[in-house]
Amino acid sequence: MARPIPFVAQDITDHEPDQPLSWGAGIDDALAGQLHRTIEAIGIDRARELAVTSRDRLCVDAAYSVMSEEDLAAGFVHAGFALTALPHRRTDEPEWVREAVGLTLRVESGKDQKGSRVGIPYGSVARMILLYLQTEAVRTRSREVELGRSMNKWLTSMGVNNGGKGYSLVREQSRRLSLCRLTFYATSEEGMRITNGSFVRNAILPSNENDQLSLWRERVVLDEAFYDSLIEHPLPVRETAIKALASRSMAIDVYVWLAYRLWVLRKPTPIRWAALFEQFGGGFKTIKHFKAHFKEPLALALSVYPEARVEVTDTGLVLKPSPSPVPERSQVFRGHEASVARLS
Repeated sequence: MARPIPFVAQDITDHEPDQPLSWGAGIDDALAGQLHRTIEAIGIDRARELAVTSRDRLCVDAAYSVMSEEDLAAGFVHAGFALTALPHRRTDEPEWVREAVGLTLRVESGKDQKGSRVGIPYGSVARMILLYLQTEAVRTRSREVELGRSMNKWLTSMGVNNGGKGYSLVREQSRRLSLCRLTFYATSEEGMRITNGSFVRNAILPSNENDQLSLWRERVVLDEAFYDSLIEHPLPVRETAIKALASRSMAIDVYVWLAYRLWVLRKPTPIRWAALFEQFGGGFKTIKHFKAHFKEPLALALSVYPEARVEVTDTGLVLKPSPSPVPERSQVFRGHEASVARLS
């Protein structure tokens, strides 16, 4: 199996408003659906040489990590996160609300023992922690998730560096995830369905900051409501793809969205910039500003989804029927088969 691109846990944002993007061969090829064929034609070494910017090289390396994977391991996320997501950056607001057609996600900050708000989970580290918890729960069909004999083993399994700043970020996001409350509101012709609860029933990490890694909690129990909804609506994704995007939270969200939308389409479906801005534009003031920075995370998502057929136009995107990023045989695990339910 190909060695995944290592991920050092750090707060890397998907866009820096004061730094205009420079489009090189890697990004352009990814957006045109040509990157994987280019790598196959000229080889990875030559493709890396032709990458003009660090962003181009990131696309090339991400694409190659998926192309060279052999076991096609499947990870799982709640399908609701394909339409709504956590914030990309730290927010001081006590709650976070994201709306999509037929679905609303509300996340409320938890409080510590003194009543102080700990904050909303955010960024790529929170997403990686959730990916691990959800994947293990779906694979084992159990609310109880094994974290490993030590926290080191758990972090290594996610490809996260637990030293220095990475240690602090993982601890902070684990605390926020452990204490927050979340509600999914799903609207259909039959009415509104509400799933109210939290991510976990007990803390992912102990509250004592002086605890050593080897003494940290070995198991965590998912909240019953969240677990039941997850089992009803699991969305398969490629673990290698997520790891290749691990420091780019918006790219992860775009990839999960494409994995949810493309494989069920029966005809090309246009998505206008206004709709994309509504779903992914949190933190941007205008559609124009959002459009200028959306292409990079889109290119990264397409780099790790070779089967995706997406066209970028002046008015937005055209999504075309595409195979799932995870073959059906990879969705069978430990005697069970993942039934990927669509959200109403």
